Amino acid sequence: MVVGVARYLGAQLAHLLSKEPGIRVIGVDVMPPKEDIGAAEFVEADITTSAINRVIARCGPDVVVHMNILATRSDAGGRAPQKEINVIGTMQLLAACQRSDTVRKLVVKSSTAVYGAHPAAPALFAEDMAQGANTRRGYEKDASEVEGYVRGFSRRRPDVSVTILRLANVLGPGIRSALSEYFVLPVVPVVFGRDPRFQLVHEEDCLDVLRLATVEEHPGIFNVAGDGFMVLSQALRRAGRVPVPLPTLGTPFVRGLMRSSGIADMDSVQTRFLTFGRGVDTTRMRDVLGFTPRHSTVETFDSFVDARARGGILDRDRVAGVEQVLQSLIGRDGTR
Repeated sequence: MVVGVARYLGAQLAHLLSKEPGIRVIGVDVMPPKEDIGAAEFVEADITTSAINRVIARCGPDVVVHMNILATRSDAGGRAPQKEINVIGTMQLLAACQRSDTVRKLVVKSSTAVYGAHPAAPALFAEDMAQGANTRRGYEKDASEVEGYVRGFSRRRPDVSVTILRLANVLGPGIRSALSEYFVLPVVPVVFGRDPRFQLVHEEDCLDVLRLATVEEHPGIFNVAGDGFMVLSQALRRAGRVPVPLPTLGTPFVRGLMRSSGIADMDSVQTRFLTFGRGVDTTRMRDVLGFTPRHSTVETFDSFVDARARGGILDRDRVAGVEQVLQSLIGRDGTR
């Protein structure tokens, strides 16, 4: 059972799993998915209510994949419904799984946001460093609370295998997120004097690691990120975007402008991430989970740029064309 198929990654995962021989896939959400979910069956249910208990009791899944944790307020229609879906929805889902006689595995799509983003952060967060992280507001707090409830469920049902995947920001040609819409702005607000570094996960690698955790037994908590890092200035150059340095991104004016534009949900979580960045250790991902992403962080960003961000003022092709013209003119002058 894949919970959260009305959103892009949930639908893609249901479609991918439905291709597995001998596996029946049930997709659950409060509304029908817009994306193709392949041979998966769709069941309408609201996980913030007891309806999810009836669905699990009726369908009897042996594996539940929790994809319905929303990172941005705009996906839910505001901060209050976002928290209700993330926290109350998770509590209802876990209660239903706890009552079930069939569920033997739970896979949770979490986020490296559980570590927070702040100036005193270590260079790399390991999986055991989330408890003392700065996760006191917004989605960071939601993700931390969700994981706390999942750990409590694991103690109550030790017979159920639990896998938590803490994914870095997912980017690629198809997915839409607060970060992807930030990088398609023609001019991009940045914090003066800050050049945060970050990691990315390609949407294909995100689906691959979720599939691996679903069809194989890999209990535990795992950071998931592509090889290498990028810094914000490097990303903006590769996207051909013009940075606009500001004292802070946290003013009501900047955040209100981004939200009213409909193209970037600049909440406090996103603001801190774009100010301080974040890095995670992926040793367990490779050595214990046995997963190696196909795309590095830079390759992931470039695939996004090729699909979504071509045509910027400083577009690579435009810059290359100008360079060729200048070199040609210099060559002519040199031969005169």
